[in-house]
Amino acid sequence: MSHVVYDRHEVRRARYAVATVFAVHGAVTGSFATRVPWIQDHASVGAGQLGLALAFTAFGASVSMPLAGRISHRFGSRAALRGLIALWTLSLTLPALAPNMLALCVAMFTYGATAGMADVAMNALGVEVEERLGKSIMSGLHGMWSVGALVGSAAGTLAAHLGSDARLHHALASAVLTVLGLAACRWVLDLQPTEDEEPPPRFALPPRSALLIGAVGFCAVFAEGASLDWSAVYLRDELSTSDGLAAASTTGFMLTMALARLAGDAIVNRFGAVRTVRVGGVLAVLGGLLIVLSDHPAQAMAGFALLGLGIAVVVPLCFAAAGRSGPNPSLAIAGVATITYTSGLIAPSAIGSLAQATSLVVSFAVVTVLAGGLVVLAGVLRAGDRDRPKSARPGTAVADVRS
Repeated sequence: MSHVVYDRHEVRRARYAVATVFAVHGAVTGSFATRVPWIQDHASVGAGQLGLALAFTAFGASVSMPLAGRISHRFGSRAALRGLIALWTLSLTLPALAPNMLALCVAMFTYGATAGMADVAMNALGVEVEERLGKSIMSGLHGMWSVGALVGSAAGTLAAHLGSDARLHHALASAVLTVLGLAACRWVLDLQPTEDEEPPPRFALPPRSALLIGAVGFCAVFAEGASLDWSAVYLRDELSTSDGLAAASTTGFMLTMALARLAGDAIVNRFGAVRTVRVGGVLAVLGGLLIVLSDHPAQAMAGFALLGLGIAVVVPLCFAAAGRSGPNPSLAIAGVATITYTSGLIAPSAIGSLAQATSLVVSFAVVTVLAGGLVVLAGVLRAGDRDRPKSARPGTAVADVRS
């Protein structure tokens, strides 16, 4: 990318702009998730067909993510993000319009493809802002994503409670979020390629550094997906709690992750990414042990909360490390994103299959072992630190660095 000079005020403004884009991205996800039952009924599909249709989301994201870097190279980072975030917010309207299984699969593929490309573009710009500020901000950006998801899900819950048509709900949400996303993109960094810079390939295998960093993200996202989809079932089936208390466990897990991400940057700036992830891994293991050894709902709920606290900042730090790990940040970020999306896709079904063969206790014992992988693999997040400009190390404000 070209050498671009931004003053401190512009870099700080770009940080808030990217944070808003993250919140918008999360709000789309939250808005969709709450209306899945309505969409299922409208498309007249069973549980198995719905699961297959939802799998097209991850498939679309995985296929499209490598294209984000090429789009940014062609149009510049600001115009690329503007277009991709608009496509993502507008795609929210598609699933509710699907009248049958085939249309739903096409809608979910498009929904996932636009989600993946926007995800890579906004994370790449987040890494650029972090480099210029010289301190960690990625955890906070992902915390804003979680906040957006909570707001979107709250609005969706209200819409469902009122019995509103999801087509109308998603059309209104899409319009509002598109306006917010486009407005925020006015102030993100506008990075342009140099004349002699080669465009990234349309499709390429992730670099080796991304595979190692992605392995860390895989462990965290697997634990996240397992907890989000199975924590309530665990409390209900293993500990015989009420549906309301079981649901509260899932909500508590989500809130713990959101709060930890919002506070995570201060911890990372103080102790560094590697130490933060290792300590987080220890906390996640302790949480997992509380879950599998629990004989009381409060103990299991505390375990899920501790597990969420331990894994909260891992994925943001994986994206940050990927962005510093080589000459093509977008390609590395796309590689890590693909691995984490895959982990999130397989985790719920893997937990269910293992639970059917054994028990949910054994399933979460596996989650606990994977959480231990964070302790073992955390060192790979140091990758790329040697490439950072000396003036961009934590504690130093930077306005002109190589992009």
